[in-house]
Amino acid sequence: MPGIDESLLEAMRLPGARGASVVDWISGLPLGAVGDAPGGDIEATAAETAELARLAAESGALAPAGRDEAAPSGKEPPVQDLILTNTDSYHVLRFVSTPFDSTVFLHLWLDRRDGNLALARIRLAEMADRLVLG
Repeated sequence: MPGIDESLLEAMRLPGARGASVVDWISGLPLGAVGDAPGGDIEATAAETAELARLAAESGALAPAGRDEAAPSGKEPPVQDLILTNTDSYHVLRFVSTPFDSTVFLHLWLDRRDGNLALARIRLAEMADRLVLG
């Protein structure tokens, strides 16, 4: 099972990948990063994407139907992934389920012209399922 570094290198092999990171959405700190970051600052990008991830994970409006509480209870975050598009790129945030509290996500920055959003989403889900933290 791949660790953080191997997963990030695998993400960078996706067509159009510009940068990838594993981020803790509670602290906003990157646990690992490769490639470029928007604006050139990996730590700032991690903190800003963590804000989005935290908002989505704690949102009652985005929780699955039938779920009574907004915050994750146990291993599964209520949101699987977030996709943000802008004029030249995609940002895909994939939440990672773990045996303990899930507060980690994969962030892929993908060039809009060269990337394949559907493929990236599928591959990030596979990577998140195999990722070993620790």
